[in-house]
Amino acid sequence: MGYHPSGSAGPGDGPGLGPELSTAIAGLAEPFDSVAGMPLDNLLVRIGDARVVLLGEASHGTSEFYLARERITRALIEKKGFSFVAIEGDWPDAARVDHYVRHADYPPSEWTAFSRFPAWMWRNEEVRGFVDWLHDHNRERPVTERVAFHGLDLYSLYSSIRAVLEYLEEVDPDLAIHARQRYECLAPFEGEPATYARAALNPHYQTCEQPVLDMLSELLSRHRRYAEHDSDRFLDAVQNARLVADAEEYYRTMYYGSHSAWNLRDTHMFKTLESLLDHYGGNSKAVVWAHNSHVGDSDATDMSRRGEFNIGRLCRARFGKALYTIGFGTDHGTVAAASNWDAPMEVKQVRPALKGSFERLCHQTGISGFLLPLNKARGRALEAMSERFLERAIGVIYRPETERQSHYFRACLPEQFDEYIWLDETRAITPFATEVLPGVPDTYPFGV
Repeated sequence: MGYHPSGSAGPGDGPGLGPELSTAIAGLAEPFDSVAGMPLDNLLVRIGDARVVLLGEASHGTSEFYLARERITRALIEKKGFSFVAIEGDWPDAARVDHYVRHADYPPSEWTAFSRFPAWMWRNEEVRGFVDWLHDHNRERPVTERVAFHGLDLYSLYSSIRAVLEYLEEVDPDLAIHARQRYECLAPFEGEPATYARAALNPHYQTCEQPVLDMLSELLSRHRRYAEHDSDRFLDAVQNARLVADAEEYYRTMYYGSHSAWNLRDTHMFKTLESLLDHYGGNSKAVVWAHNSHVGDSDATDMSRRGEFNIGRLCRARFGKALYTIGFGTDHGTVAAASNWDAPMEVKQVRPALKGSFERLCHQTGISGFLLPLNKARGRALEAMSERFLERAIGVIYRPETERQSHYFRACLPEQFDEYIWLDETRAITPFATEVLPGVPDTYPFGV
């Protein structure tokens, strides 16, 4: 993840304003000493009747962000009846987890969940703890009331192709033959999907766009025949076919500019969320786990100047007051990240937040952890916080040596999030030491 904000001084850089605003933040904050002691009662009141709750993270490799999201999500499930969790992860991999947590009675897919780069993002002890809790929570519940676990992302092009073929080979072998022929166009690029974009630049190359769209259309046309037999498995097949179509477009347009690819990806994630809400019915409620850069309203950040939008913006337009968005931040500690794409995971030191950043203001409160209900800010505090401050974003890559250029952008926090959770010192997530976990059942999503 890379951001390229301007280098000019920003709010909070000048004398006096920083301490004054930090004092205002401290006055609004609801402090806690640890994630386990994080007060949730007032937060649940503020969330109210929201149908969609977006839970962010300031990095993909920070333990406390995962643990805090778990605590909030468990409360939303237990006290507000939320129907499913949707993550910034690939659909077929999350389906392995869903199979386990909902005690599905059909055989699981054969691949190992979340085994591609960045494997540590979901294959870690923090996520495992939540998955095991959800498995136990669903155990005694009727099938129709079990809380589901889904992925929103579109990087699983070839896993999704295999999932569609497996489904069709079981329910409609003749259509499976046609599907294999249509998807054959993408086969040469399986080792490196990004090379498809280079091929598509050639005006004489016939892209795979039409075959994959035809496959999705044909699958949708058989909705009544397939869905009445098993609506969940049909949803899975359709979503995988839709993912193939969207991923084909995503890779095909990569060379036209990063903002186009970003917008395609977030649109896909948003539409997947909408499809899930439709599938689970008018009373369904969703919790989304994704990076701050996806869940915070992009109109409140530098993204909008680059022509980019995200799930947070699309959800705000679609759900209005039925949406509640929570961002996260930290000052220093450690994080699990790589130095480059496909490079090994390292535990890196997170540098203290830069001067002029909202994180520096939070650090200056002297409070180790707090909830900050931004939508409750009034008067001078709201006016001061509504300036555009620097904000840090660490993805799966962290380059502290170029931190200002690589990881900071400007944002107006009260317009970006409804709430902000501050954890001054944080530590890296704990990835699995091995690909196969001993002593787990065959259906366990991380152990196959």
